[in-house]
Amino acid sequence: MPVAMIDKLFASRTRNSIGKIKAHRQALSFEQLRIYHEEKRKPLGKQFKTNLELTTEDGSLNYAAYLLADENGLSVKVAKYRGKDRVHLIESNEYGYCSLIKATKSVLDKLDLENKTASTITAKERIDVRLWNPVALREAVINAIVHNDYTREVPPKFEIFADRIEITSACALPEGLAQAEFFEGYSIPRNKELMRVFKDLEMVEHLGSSLPRITEFYGPECFRFTENFLRITFVARRAVHEEEATAPVTEQVAHEPESQLESKLAARVILQLNATALGKLALAQGLGHQSVSGELNKQIRRLLDRGLIEYTIPDKPNSRLQQYRLTDKGRSLLK
Repeated sequence: MPVAMIDKLFASRTRNSIGKIKAHRQALSFEQLRIYHEEKRKPLGKQFKTNLELTTEDGSLNYAAYLLADENGLSVKVAKYRGKDRVHLIESNEYGYCSLIKATKSVLDKLDLENKTASTITAKERIDVRLWNPVALREAVINAIVHNDYTREVPPKFEIFADRIEITSACALPEGLAQAEFFEGYSIPRNKELMRVFKDLEMVEHLGSSLPRITEFYGPECFRFTENFLRITFVARRAVHEEEATAPVTEQVAHEPESQLESKLAARVILQLNATALGKLALAQGLGHQSVSGELNKQIRRLLDRGLIEYTIPDKPNSRLQQYRLTDKGRSLLK
């Protein structure tokens, strides 16, 4: 058998994980981890290394402990390119060599800063929309970090282009999990030790709820699997770079008669669907609401009747995966 096949079979049998790998450095400190736990009123006790499964069977610190320690050799990068490819790098930020918790928070802060608010001016109001949905973006970042295969010593990377953001992690589908099962919400934590700590710090959940939060806004097509990597791509709603986005947006949706648009809410729904198809809950959250209101349902029905939007699954109108997108007529109205 080729070496790759032997490695794959061996890994599937032994379930090799960062919890079983002995850290090559044993003199590790965990002050950052203590601080984060104290902030959540969950102080670490004397036996925290054992309780958090940060040791191997012989009592040595494992690779999970190494990743969570104050100092390590892991570097997580956030790169920014001028165009739509990797030719012109304009910014490279490095977050790492510290606790993975701290690195994660640094990446989230950086991407939140990059996730600028784009404004659309209509005749009646100014509508602010961020480049990427912040809920989906946060879930994708944490997923990439928590589920990355660190046994390869390849960290996740985050890349911002002129029209999108790409999040790449060294993480093929876990052994025993099919792609269909993945999209149905079944979860096999790759790094249960990291999952435990991130959950204690209220940064992640165990129930596989992050995937629906992502697909609700961007659909399953934003995921791309290869033999060794997983890449998530979120298309930006406007030009990403500041020099391309500072000019005021002048799409005058409300130039159409009020009777055709029915209400401001209808105009905001059309603007929400400008970049990508969305489900009802995603539309509601994008409009600043926690749930789908009766008025939103009403406007969606009217927009469907007028042919301005359409179902993504037309033969199953009541499907739980149903989303809405602009028709050619809707795009003409937007212009």
